[in-house]
Amino acid sequence: SLDYCRTLSAAIFYGDSERVHFLNFTNTDNSSVVALANGTLDVLVGGRNQQEFDFETSPSLGGLHFSTPYYYGNDSASNGVSFYSMASREDDVPFASFVNCVVMATIYAQEFDIQKHKSRKMPLISIFGSEIGWALRSAIFYSGSYDEIYVKHFGSEIAEAAKGRNTLNEGRPLMLPFLHLSKL
Repeated sequence: SLDYCRTLSAAIFYGDSERVHFLNFTNTDNSSVVALANGTLDVLVGGRNQQEFDFETSPSLGGLHFSTPYYYGNDSASNGVSFYSMASREDDVPFASFVNCVVMATIYAQEFDIQKHKSRKMPLISIFGSEIGWALRSAIFYSGSYDEIYVKHFGSEIAEAAKGRNTLNEGRPLMLPFLHLSKL
């Protein structure tokens, strides 16, 4: 989770992954959701997605936008599937879309065999404005592909079969078409 915050920071701040401040919250209340809603936080990570916060929040809190999941728990399907993603305020659609794009960039990099040292192969994007067209390159330069992040946290000795739901579908389209807009 923290790596995805630093990856987002690198994407926003010209490769600077250290321009992020972390705050700790407990799981016993919804203080983290309140902090996100009132602007204390820009992004909330590290907790399982809970639909109650997207569909049943009080009007004063507003809704949340959840990015594409970056990690799935290995729960059995009968117990429900837990997953982790980045949450941002639903009322800031451009930022929520950018956050999701950064998460998807790690998956795109995995799909197209783009590791940290090959980050210049990431496409330039213009959907968020030409002044940050390089953002995905900076993100991958910091974090690397999805597998590089996974290996960093769980080790390289984990077999594909042991990854469970975190194994990417090889040979199938995983990315949104806008990431193919321009390639240099």
